[in-house]
Amino acid sequence: MSKTAFLFPGQGAQLVGMGADIVQAFPAAAELFGKANRIVGFDLQSLCFNGPQDKLSSTDISQPAIFTVSAALLGLMKEMAPSLKPQVTAGLSMGEYTALYAAGLVSFEDALKLVLRRGQAMQAAANASQGGMVSIMGLDEPQLRQLCAEASQGQLLVPVNFNCPGQIVVSGAIEACRRAVQLAPKYGAIKAVPLTVAGAFHTEMMAHAAKTLAETLAGCPLKNPGDIQVIANISAEYYISAEQIRQGLVRQLVEPILWQKCMERLMTDGVEKFYEIGPNRVLTGLMKRIYRKAEVVNISSIESLQALKA
Repeated sequence: MSKTAFLFPGQGAQLVGMGADIVQAFPAAAELFGKANRIVGFDLQSLCFNGPQDKLSSTDISQPAIFTVSAALLGLMKEMAPSLKPQVTAGLSMGEYTALYAAGLVSFEDALKLVLRRGQAMQAAANASQGGMVSIMGLDEPQLRQLCAEASQGQLLVPVNFNCPGQIVVSGAIEACRRAVQLAPKYGAIKAVPLTVAGAFHTEMMAHAAKTLAETLAGCPLKNPGDIQVIANISAEYYISAEQIRQGLVRQLVEPILWQKCMERLMTDGVEKFYEIGPNRVLTGLMKRIYRKAEVVNISSIESLQALKA
């Protein structure tokens, strides 16, 4: 039987103005943003709608912001197309929290609190270290590991985001990242782009953040997976228990994200239609590079919701 998957973006998908159109048009979205403001304790809605971009892009702001916009779009989808239900959900890095929420395994309030704490802990860990990330295009994994070995010079530099064919992100010490950009052409890379992030995410530099998140997760109610499966970033396997989810979310901070493998696993398991739900079109673009013929519907605006209803 053909399956449907809901996909949710992570940090990097944020853009000023996200969510404004749906809040103006739908009272349910406005109510959700008001609830989010009360939970986080600051005007998250204003930051989403008005920026400035640099503040919206900070780790501790962008993560709860993207989660809230994605959750609002998901809620409106349920209203407009109640018969549309996923058999599986997935989220890129922070987006995995939205995937768990969409699968009914965690409440909106608890998920938002987790995402807020995660962003704060990651920002604090980044402030305490000198790290960065670089997106390398045009190399396969063996070539990339050779590049990392030469560029590291004894410092931390590892591949961490396996997004799609020909696009892998490396993460580590800031100087090693700079050397990787300089050396990339030598290995045949098409492009090497330093990412605008606070630190070396998905590496051991986030160990303190992982410890903080583990303590927060220990007190958070999570359900065991049921009818809707959730695939884990770190393994491309489906979660089978609440405890495994807790472990996966913690490990995610210090281990690589296997997005391409997750999507390939879903297609192998019969998923034929994908819905990217959230700001921007990052996952839609990645999916088309993983499998050009994949059927992906992007739900990021009032126009896309109206098209869905029609």
